[in-house]
Amino acid sequence: IMGSDCPGSKTKGVIDGSACSSLCEKGTLYLGKCFTAKPKSQVYSGSWGDLEGVIKCQMEDAPHYDLGSEMEPRKESAAFNKPTKGTSVEKFREMILNHLKAKVGDQANLADLATQVLAITDANKDGHISLPEAHSTWALLQLNEFLLALVLQDREHTPKLLGFCGDLYVMEKVPHSPLYGVSLPWIVEVWMPAGLRHSMDQWFTPSWPHKAKISIGLLELVEDVFHGTFGSFLMCDVSAASFGYNDRHDLKVMDARYIVPEAIFQEDIRQQRCEADEDCVYGADCLTSCDLTKHRCTPEVTRPNLAKACEALKDYVLRGAPSDVREELEKQLYACVTLKGSAEQMEIEHSLILNNLKTLLWKKISHTKDS
Repeated sequence: IMGSDCPGSKTKGVIDGSACSSLCEKGTLYLGKCFTAKPKSQVYSGSWGDLEGVIKCQMEDAPHYDLGSEMEPRKESAAFNKPTKGTSVEKFREMILNHLKAKVGDQANLADLATQVLAITDANKDGHISLPEAHSTWALLQLNEFLLALVLQDREHTPKLLGFCGDLYVMEKVPHSPLYGVSLPWIVEVWMPAGLRHSMDQWFTPSWPHKAKISIGLLELVEDVFHGTFGSFLMCDVSAASFGYNDRHDLKVMDARYIVPEAIFQEDIRQQRCEADEDCVYGADCLTSCDLTKHRCTPEVTRPNLAKACEALKDYVLRGAPSDVREELEKQLYACVTLKGSAEQMEIEHSLILNNLKTLLWKKISHTKDS
């Protein structure tokens, strides 16, 4: 990793960040177990002094679904050549603001977000933004996961950003993942029938009140990313592997690369050529339809985030559900799974189902110590 474009440029004075001296000079930022087999998207367990964290360094486009490269541009960030020498802080602020506008649309309070970005940029807190610090922040801003961590930093469902060096960044460790199931050696995975795998996943889950609390967390995340403070995001991979939880059973996003700003998704998918609806997909879960008159994908996703979240929770939270709540819970979840069209088109129905589910689960666990 030291030979990559992550922290390698630190000694040349190209990049800087709050984790750089620990990684490159003091040796107090340790990279532990490697979680990915992909050389271009590196994820490690790690420790930074007495903090435990997850260290990430993405060195390529998001997996390529024809629009992957536009959604997560890496070409310019890898070079650490922006902003250029002589750029004033005011000009850099303007660059940040324009970048955020392009990513999440023209939200009223983007200036606040730009101010937060500048505060993070000043990694050594000396009141001065150096060019290497600015290079590092600009590279990080290109990544969806970093953008989402910024947008949701005051919410409890995204792990905290602990520090960075160039576009290598350290996130708070999430002790339990995936959301449910068990990690098996790949050789066992390959030979295990899907049905048995599914059953096993259901055995390795917390107690039902804990599952209810984690489920409420996923529903709250759906609320946070839909019409949130800084625009709407689409959840394009709502699988158990994308989420985890902490010891208090608060849900945490493990992999936010596929939670993308709706504005940029729509812009990019419109350019996509298609012959059938299957050509209009990003990640595992963001599907639109193919307009056969123009052979272009339409911008509206066919299922809202909430329907996909309920799909992921259905078996999880119904298994072991108390008898007095099970029937109503099943009814609400099935109504939720069948939601179609964009959330804007059916905002009232969307809100109603979301609130009903949260209330139902919360009522059942609010008197217990698990809540």
